[in-house]
Amino acid sequence: FHSQHSLFHKSQDSRFPPRGRGKISETLEGVFRALSLFSQPYREIFESFIEDFKTYKPLLTAIKNEYEVTLAHQKKTIRALEPLKAMVTTLSEECSRQILALQQKEKDEINMLKQEKQHLLKFIDNMKEENHSLQTQVERLRTSVAEEYTRYLNEHGARKLLLAKLNDLHDEQLDKTRRQVQDVKGEDVVKLTLALKIARQDLTKAQLKMNTIIADYGDVVPRKYFESLEKKYSDLLQEVTRHSCTPRPNWAKCSEVIPGGAERWGCLAEGKTSDELVDVLLEEIGTGLLKQINAFPGWGKGDNVPVYLRHEGEVKNKKLTKKDMVNILKDVWKEKIALEQQTGTRSDLPEFFLSCLQKKHGDAAFQWSYTLHENMRLCRSNHVLSSFYDVLTGKVGEEQYHAQNQLISNLQKELAACDSLHSGSLTSERFSTALREAFPLKRQESIQELVDASRYQLDSTEDLIDYISLFKEDEEGNAEPFVAKLRSQYVREKQEYLSQLKTKLGDLIEVKADDLKTAFCTIDPGIDDRTLDAYIDLAYQGGRERPDQETVPVETALQRLLAGDVRRVGPPPREGGTPGFEGE
Repeated sequence: FHSQHSLFHKSQDSRFPPRGRGKISETLEGVFRALSLFSQPYREIFESFIEDFKTYKPLLTAIKNEYEVTLAHQKKTIRALEPLKAMVTTLSEECSRQILALQQKEKDEINMLKQEKQHLLKFIDNMKEENHSLQTQVERLRTSVAEEYTRYLNEHGARKLLLAKLNDLHDEQLDKTRRQVQDVKGEDVVKLTLALKIARQDLTKAQLKMNTIIADYGDVVPRKYFESLEKKYSDLLQEVTRHSCTPRPNWAKCSEVIPGGAERWGCLAEGKTSDELVDVLLEEIGTGLLKQINAFPGWGKGDNVPVYLRHEGEVKNKKLTKKDMVNILKDVWKEKIALEQQTGTRSDLPEFFLSCLQKKHGDAAFQWSYTLHENMRLCRSNHVLSSFYDVLTGKVGEEQYHAQNQLISNLQKELAACDSLHSGSLTSERFSTALREAFPLKRQESIQELVDASRYQLDSTEDLIDYISLFKEDEEGNAEPFVAKLRSQYVREKQEYLSQLKTKLGDLIEVKADDLKTAFCTIDPGIDDRTLDAYIDLAYQGGRERPDQETVPVETALQRLLAGDVRRVGPPPREGGTPGFEGE
């Protein structure tokens, strides 16, 4: 409209004088302003103008059309802005509500903070009152202490005076007695005092001599008893010399047939008894023969065949080294423990063993299982192989394997805790103390065995023990003598514990659960209910044989307990107990 209005002014510059153009322009502008306010009246007025001013009819008609188009566009724009207006209204209302909610929330928080402030002010007032009360009590106590101190000073002075008077009275009594004795016997008091002094010296010398004699000859037996023992010893010696005795074998000869010669045989035979040397020799011979075998005969697929050996036909011998076998079995243990920690359930070792081999070697799994089985069966001196074989075949329970490892782990933590400098070494005395703290139920002899085992590589003059090296293993899984001694003591202590249990059961052939509980509580009063129930479940195979009146053979129960993790919980009874076992 405004653009057409401008064109109208420009087109009329040459036709109308300025005065006439201004009057018409003012008139049109007034009309346009009226038309902008009232759309319908403007049309009628504009049409009248068009009819009256025929000279400007084309121009006015164009202006009218342009104005109509502009009005239509404005109406369309207004209609398009109607939803936006509603949305703006909605947003405005929502913002208003949020502002009111925030104001209310701030108001609540302000009220809460005001309440907390009032509470803290009251608390501060209470603390001030309590502080004032305590200060009053302190002043009162100071006054009381000062009074007591003054009273005690007075009593102390009075006591000194009293003691002085008593000493004076005692001296007077002694003087009186001396005078009386001198008057009665006519002897010199100085001589009597000197004689008393010499008598006391003689008594002291006699006591010293008697103590020396007791120390030197306290363990000496009477001559009559000595001669009797000497005669008995002579008779036994003659009897022994008359009997034919098997000579001790010359184990050094084995070095001539063992691979590695004398040096390797020396390492194998170090610290072993004759029975253990026989096992070592059989192991060397057996493993040597295994290396010459190319295949193993299958055991078949019967139900009595272990699941990891159920195979028909020949199975190839993988001819593994001991190092490889140790690494394989350690990996099996790690995977099994990780799976059980993840699932929370205990899996069967034979089935898990086979599944691990199948996962790694597929159809050739039985070649590995047969090779490992035969080597484990022969290698009894290697702890990794022998312990895995015992658990795999059911000779011992898996919990016993984990219990021994936990025992070693706990000891490592105890020794590290005692090493405040983190140097990796402890003195013999501190090492022995740490062992007693870790194993409070062990005998002193057992503690000394462990100390001796820890010093097997030390010079006699050395006092520091490198406790970290005690738990190392070589590449074939052989532990140090210290760890081997720990494991042997674990087995020995369990055997002694069960021996006491058997003695307590007496001549019973079969035993009920209640009687077995009573026997356990008698030999081990410190046992808790949870451990006791675990031992009873182990003896009765997890409760399958534990009706109220059901019995189980004593030997069967003892064999099951021997296969599990069974050990003393508390100290033995002081009265009626068997002396000499672990913990006493």
